Amino acid sequence: MSNKSHARVSELAIALALFEVGSTSLFLIGGEAKQDAWLAMLIGALAGFLLLLMHLAIHRIDPGLDLFQLYRHYIGKYIGNLINLTFVGYFALEASRNLRDIGEVTITILLPGTPLWSVMLIVILVVSNSVRYGTEVLFLICLVLLPFVAVGYTIIVIMVMLTGLVHFPLMLPVLEYGWRPVIKSAIPDILSFPFGQVVVFLVFYPLTAARPRMIPKVIKAYCASSIFIVIINQINILVLGPVLATNSALPLLQIVQLIKLTNVFERIDPIFTLLMFLSLGTKLAIFSNGAVVGTTRITGISHKKATVLVGGVIYSLAFLFPTYTEFIKVGREIAVKYWWPLFQIGLPALLLIVMHIRRRKRHT
Repeated sequence: MSNKSHARVSELAIALALFEVGSTSLFLIGGEAKQDAWLAMLIGALAGFLLLLMHLAIHRIDPGLDLFQLYRHYIGKYIGNLINLTFVGYFALEASRNLRDIGEVTITILLPGTPLWSVMLIVILVVSNSVRYGTEVLFLICLVLLPFVAVGYTIIVIMVMLTGLVHFPLMLPVLEYGWRPVIKSAIPDILSFPFGQVVVFLVFYPLTAARPRMIPKVIKAYCASSIFIVIINQINILVLGPVLATNSALPLLQIVQLIKLTNVFERIDPIFTLLMFLSLGTKLAIFSNGAVVGTTRITGISHKKATVLVGGVIYSLAFLFPTYTEFIKVGREIAVKYWWPLFQIGLPALLLIVMHIRRRKRHT
């Protein structure tokens, strides 16, 4: 990826919106807050918005450099490259989680009995083939996919409402257990997943030429996708109830299977499956592309060679844990609390501080 501008602001904003939606519709987020999950989601989204502003502030100081170039330029070649290597690992791990999600859901819904390794191998080959053409092509794919994702989710929401599955009293009582479980659920868990993950877009912001228009559009895309995520997440509570939704492995799938409109729609599972593939695939591709760009920055190898290398690493990491239950537990109970905040908050904050110090010295 060169420093020349190749992506439109609208394409980047759409990619960010699809990325944010990603795998969030698969699970109930903020289940610890029970019926107040929507409040926990809003707090997490607000905290994530502050993080986004910090990331954009970093970009505004030196808009010509991506995430990896910034660390090497401001922190130093050796320490900067070491930090860059950890970011490549972070992006690859996140991508491997998306790959495992796609594989597990596919054999659960569509292809029971199919070997997990074969499903994930096909997925990583398809995604890597998209990534090898570069970020610009990936953003164009997101532009094409947006209508399908928007229409698909709209159909699901309308069908849920028409069939009378939504029960608003399940939101009550509000704050039954006070603010503590809400805030505890929001920070760092919800902040880390999904809202803090937008740190990966520090790799892509330099691609846009119209930077004055980029920041407002990125903020609008973030706000729109955040509101959408809150609504979809709360539908799980309003249909299944807080207890059942929390204990369900795939609550939205369970809701979709309840939708029955005689002579109109009897099964909407295919729509959910399509949305799952598109949303998870987009997130997998963006994280993979971030790791590929980092690999090229550190090693100097070509983008296509880095794509092959990173694809192999992501595929291997997807088998890090033998069972999906263990995979989910480590990701949602350990990684989001203790590992990911370092990359989403700690290291970007360090970079911003160093950038300000060096800029002051330059002007004195």
